Amino acid sequence: MAHDHSHQHGGGTKNLKIAFFINISFTCLEIVGGILTNSIAIMSDALHDMGDSLSLGLAWYLEKKASRKGATNRFSFGYARFRLLGALVNALVLIGGSVYIILEAVSRLQNPEAVKSGWMFVLAIIGVAANGYAAWRTKGSTSLNEKVISWHLLEDVLGWVVVLIVSIILQFKDWYFLDPALSIAITLFILYGVGRRLWDTVYLLLQGVPVGLDLEEVKRKLQSVKHVQSIHHTHVWSLDGQNHVLTTHLVLENITAYNQIDEVREMVLEALDKYDFAHHTIQVELNKNTCKMDEG
Repeated sequence: MAHDHSHQHGGGTKNLKIAFFINISFTCLEIVGGILTNSIAIMSDALHDMGDSLSLGLAWYLEKKASRKGATNRFSFGYARFRLLGALVNALVLIGGSVYIILEAVSRLQNPEAVKSGWMFVLAIIGVAANGYAAWRTKGSTSLNEKVISWHLLEDVLGWVVVLIVSIILQFKDWYFLDPALSIAITLFILYGVGRRLWDTVYLLLQGVPVGLDLEEVKRKLQSVKHVQSIHHTHVWSLDGQNHVLTTHLVLENITAYNQIDEVREMVLEALDKYDFAHHTIQVELNKNTCKMDEG
C-alpha cells in the first residue's frame, strides 16, 4: 500500500484579520449613524454588519486553524476541512441576516418614514470606502471560507452604494420608499450568490467529486498504466475545495518481481501528476479475489 501526503495552506488569514477590524469598527459608526438618520437601510445594515463581524472573526480563526500544518491523532487529515465549517456557518449567518433585512424593509416599505439624507450621504461615502477596501483585500480568494466572506463584503459595498444613491435622490425628492425598496433588491441579489456558495459547501461536505475533476478520466488514466489489469474502489473527494484526495485499489498482472510493483507505483504517480492530489492512497493487489472491498 502506498501513501502520499502533501499540504497546502491558504494565506488569507491576514486579509480576514484586516477585514474583521474594519468591519467591527464601522459597525459601531453605523449604529450611531442609523439613529441620527432614521434610515432603515443603515440600521438594518448595522445589525447585519454586526453579524458579519462575528462571521469574519470566526472565518479568521478557522482559516488560521485550517492553515496549521500536519495531522494529529484527532484530525488525521489535518485542519484543512475547518474551512468548510467556516464557509457553512458564514453562509447561514448571511442568509439569516438577509432574511431579517428583507422583513424590516418590507415593513418600512408599507410605512415609509422620513430620513436625514445629508447624514446618509456622509455615512454612505465612508461605508463605500471602508467596505470597498475590505472587499478588495479578500478579492481573488481561493478557499470557500474566504469566498463566502467575499460575498459578505460585496453585500456591504453594494448596500452602501444603494444608500449613497438614495441619499442623493432624497436631496431633491421625498421618495422615502427608495430606502427599503433598494435594500430588498440588493439583498435578494446577494442571497442568490450566497445560496450557490452554500450549495458548493454542502456538496463538498457530502464528499462529492470536486467540480472540474472528471472521475472517469482518472479511472482511465489508472487503467492505462502498464501491468494494471483492473481497478476498483476508486474514490475522489475534497478536503476543503482546494486539496483533493484519491483512494484506489489496483489489480496487477504479469508481475514476476517485487521491484515491478514499485515501477507500477511510480507510473501511477506520474499518470496522476496533472491532478495535483494533496493526498492519495493506492493499494495494489496481485489477486482480485483477495480484496474484501472489491466493488466488482
